[in-house]
Amino acid sequence: MGEEIREDLPKEEEIVEDEVLEAAEEETDEADAADEMAEKLAQMQEQYVRLYAEFDNFRKRTAKEKLETYTDATAKSVEQLLPVLDNFERAIDAPCTDEQYKNGMEMIFTQLKTMLEKMGVTEIESLGAEFNPNIHQAIKRSEANEEFAENTVCEVFQKGYMLKDRLVRPAMVAVAG
Repeated sequence: MGEEIREDLPKEEEIVEDEVLEAAEEETDEADAADEMAEKLAQMQEQYVRLYAEFDNFRKRTAKEKLETYTDATAKSVEQLLPVLDNFERAIDAPCTDEQYKNGMEMIFTQLKTMLEKMGVTEIESLGAEFNPNIHQAIKRSEANEEFAENTVCEVFQKGYMLKDRLVRPAMVAVAG
């Protein structure tokens, strides 16, 4: 019996040794699995951050395009209204014997100008200003004199208008020179 016990002892040591080896392998497998999961998590987080940045850029670009479309449509509408505004000015400047009619026309003209100002439309002040090819269209050159220095707008044939910071129509002018 003593020998059997001795024979059992080495077998038990082998079993314990095998169990320790298996446990070590399981720990290694678990560590590998944890590393793999951490790597996948890092990849997913990176993908999320990129997707979020892409969406944010898309949102900003869409908002900018929407604003530009609105501004373009407004500018085109204002451009179509400017000849009406010009004709109203001519009608008011024309001689009229009926004061009530003239007052009514002036009220309508004032209302139209006020509406355009609320939209951000402003008249380009040209007469006496230095010629600027970005906002003026020179159609005539006049002689410089005491009243107007060289390269100065001396006559306005058609008023120019801006919509906020955007040119809707350049002013048609004569330049002293």
